Parts: sequence; structure tokens; C-alpha cells
Amino acid sequence: MANEAKPCPCNIGDRMEYGGLGQEVQLEHIHAYVVKPTAASEKAVIIIQDIFGWKLPNTRYIADMLASNGYIAVCPDFFVGKEPWSPSHDWSIFEEWLEDKKATNIKKEVDVTMAFLKNKCGAKHIGVVGFCWGGIATHYISLQYPEIKAGVSVYGVIRMMEDKYDLKSPTLFIFGEKDNHIPLDQVKVLEAKLKEKCKVDYQVKIFPGQTHGFVHRKREDINPEDTAQIQEARRDMLNWLNKYM
Repeated sequence: MANEAKPCPCNIGDRMEYGGLGQEVQLEHIHAYVVKPTAASEKAVIIIQDIFGWKLPNTRYIADMLASNGYIAVCPDFFVGKEPWSPSHDWSIFEEWLEDKKATNIKKEVDVTMAFLKNKCGAKHIGVVGFCWGGIATHYISLQYPEIKAGVSVYGVIRMMEDKYDLKSPTLFIFGEKDNHIPLDQVKVLEAKLKEKCKVDYQVKIFPGQTHGFVHRKREDINPEDTAQIQEARRDMLNWLNKYM
């Protein structure tokens, strides 16, 4: 990635001590974390993990937050049982570790998840939200699945999706200004190419001073100076989903 000496963009940040309100279920060949709103809903969101995997408490916190706002939320194991990345791993082997976990090689898992939401949960409107690795996956899904009503790609590494701008689903892209692994010049190119080639609604938003992972891997109680922007980004995510779903 941008920093070839340490090619992984993800420090784990502030790991939440959080148990989650949902339950783990089996969806054909994959496990998933599922949480439902208190009232019946026909709206669902697929939450796509970062490299630290589907069990990261921070990601489940986001799923629960979406459920509290009226969405059925499902966070599948898109690594299909393979070990997620760990801060204790050797950074020099990151690219090798990533080789069998391509964010653009997830069609089978997406199809299984969508079938579950439609057939078992009664979902008629489905969106997707992804973080980092999941942000790349969200970009991919927005290119491939016109039936997805809305996508939110949160600091997905742009160079993994170069020359792919003809989105089929309205998509919000969120970036941090100080993200050392997603340079602002790449963000500007993304925005220009979307303006040229994209026929659906999109938005590219850069948060001043923020670094990689700020939306879901910074805790407000530890980083009070970042609280306003963390909350603003989460509101933007919800507002985008609400607008199109």
C-alpha cells in the first residue's frame, strides 16, 4: 500500500470492550453476526469487516447502532473461517496473508448473505457499509449489484479499485485527511473520475485531521478531541442509508 515498509494501513486503534446485542448464526458456508431492530423492518444493512475480522467488537458496535436505527444488521465472516489479521502479526507478510482474502472475491458470500436477508429476514431494501478492507468490498459491491440501495465505503484503499468508477448503487465515500495510506491526491482522482463516469448519486467526504480507522476504531472517551467528527461521520452514514432506503 502507500507505505511499503509497513504495507498494512490498519493499526487496531481503540478496541472496544463490547459484547454485542445480536447473535452468531450459520449462513450456509459462513458464520455471521446478526442483530435485529426492536420493531419489524424491511430494511437491512450488510456490514463488512476490516482486516481484524467479523468478531471485532468495534464492528459489532456499528451493527448494533444500525439496528437501533431500524435496520436489520448482518456482519458475515467474509474471510470464511480464515484467521483475521492481528496486531501481533509480522507486517512484512501482510501482502502474503491478504492473497487469499481479496475484497473483490466475495460474490459467493454476498449472494448467500442477501438470500438470507430476503428469505429469512423479510428484507426488501438492502444496503452495505464497509470499513477499510470492507470499504474496498463495498466499492466492489456498488459496482456489481444494482439491487443494493445504498453503499457507504469508509476509508477503503483506493488503489485496490483503480479504474472502477461506474457505480450501480448510490455510494458515500468517507476518508480522513491525515490517512497516510490513502493520499489525498488519490481521493481527488477518485472524485474526478466518479464525476466523469458515474451515473448514480455519490458523495466523497474528507474529514479534516482524521486518520485511518477514525469512524469505528477511535473511542470518543479516549479521543474527546475527535468526538464531533466521529459522530458526524456516523450520522452521515445513517443519513445516506436513510435517504436511499
